Amino acid sequence: MKVIETNLAGVVIIEPQVLGDQRGWFLETWSRSRYEDAGIKETFIQDNVSFSTKGVLRGLHFQHPHSQGKLVGVLSGEIFDVAVDIRIGSATFGRCICAVLSASNHKQLYVPPGFAHGFCVTSETALFSYKCTDYYSQSTEGGIIWNDPDLGIGWPVSDPVLSPKDTSYPRLKDIPEDKLPQYKGEK
Repeated sequence: MKVIETNLAGVVIIEPQVLGDQRGWFLETWSRSRYEDAGIKETFIQDNVSFSTKGVLRGLHFQHPHSQGKLVGVLSGEIFDVAVDIRIGSATFGRCICAVLSASNHKQLYVPPGFAHGFCVTSETALFSYKCTDYYSQSTEGGIIWNDPDLGIGWPVSDPVLSPKDTSYPRLKDIPEDKLPQYKGEK
């Protein structure tokens, strides 16, 4: 497994080893000891799968409190995935990392607690899988408008398909600090 550091501390891209032959291929999507060696030490307690069609954009979502770390990957199709540092006091507050994840490149992205997350489907359909470090908590969920100009995300769509909730989120600068996680230093 190859671990690629990003410009946001704690956010890593993982390229699992893919073993293939004439029958197809095999890869390990999670092994606690191997991922701990890669710096991902959190305990995952919930797995989720979502299915979306081309042009659907989900995000940018977060929870506070009850921040969720997420290990994300694509089982079918391709997505443009985004993580945004929203930790008050972090040197990289408001910065983002973008990655193309697909069933063919097998890459995963680890998004630690304290980050907002979103993705856009770039293939006809996508089956997206993610492990979470905390349970979904509707009462603590929040979001940032997908096209916040201060974030400068180069989304591959200009007119995405959005949920009503995702169209009504504020810009990051308009979210009160007590509604965002605090930076606690590197682990």
